[in-house]
Amino acid sequence: MALWSGSTARAASFKTVIRKAKIVANPEEDMLRQLKEAGFDGIEVSTILTEDRAKRAREMVEKAGLKVHSVLRGWAEFNNDDPAKVDASLEVTKLALRTAHWLGAETVLMVPCRVGGRAGKTGPELAMPQPWEFDIEFNEKNGHVTRVVKGDNAPFADYIAAQNKATDTSKVQVKKLIPLAEELKVIVALENVWNNLWVRPELYRNFVASFQHPYVQAYYDVGNHVKYLVPVHDWIHTLGGLIKKIHIKDYALAPDNHSGKFVHLRDGSIDWPKMRQALDDIGYNGWITVEDNGLPLPEFARRLDQIIAGV
Repeated sequence: MALWSGSTARAASFKTVIRKAKIVANPEEDMLRQLKEAGFDGIEVSTILTEDRAKRAREMVEKAGLKVHSVLRGWAEFNNDDPAKVDASLEVTKLALRTAHWLGAETVLMVPCRVGGRAGKTGPELAMPQPWEFDIEFNEKNGHVTRVVKGDNAPFADYIAAQNKATDTSKVQVKKLIPLAEELKVIVALENVWNNLWVRPELYRNFVASFQHPYVQAYYDVGNHVKYLVPVHDWIHTLGGLIKKIHIKDYALAPDNHSGKFVHLRDGSIDWPKMRQALDDIGYNGWITVEDNGLPLPEFARRLDQIIAGV
């Protein structure tokens, strides 16, 4: 297989080196050529592959002068009440780890689970705070949330219980993945998305750090956290060295900060220069993967270059 030799975009004022990537479902020669010509350094594969298909895909990617840096496994169901669904979810994640190994990737992005609520997509309807109302306290020893808002938390008792169950069951299942992750030398990178869990940086850090293992780290998505009104650079400083990979997208808050929507990169509310400086502060040398569509690849690459340059 051809050796990868990607570009290393870096602004003169920063010590760290950032590489650009795009999510791709199935690597194909034409798409890889377009990505390379646009200035991308690699891809994140969002499909679980057989060994033969993965090895052929890796050869194709490396021949194009790119690298597969991660596999996007996505949602797991580690808090499901049905043990069969939990086991099935675990097995899919193991397949994702093997796919990453065959592709030469460093990480598998996984969301351990989610709970219901007004913003939830699955599970029972739960009363829960609006994003701007969260004021969380938690037990640092076990990661259990003791309150989610100031004042009366009785209306949110079921949500608190569901959140703590999700934390406990996710820890059990993620620990089962560690032996295979060690064997394959592929990191389980836990992403916190719109799953109504770990919605403050200190709580997210506590969950990831609880594994105390180099093969369990954080996959931080900058756009997913804007609605909670905690600046992106605060998330980055809090997570620090636990961040292994980063997804890049943007989110525009409404003037009242009580609503918003996802928008194209650099069209929203994120302070990108502060975000870039925070990455330098924590010594992040690695990948930023754009999770966005609808613009030409050269335009995405141009906007990523601006972010990397800190402008």
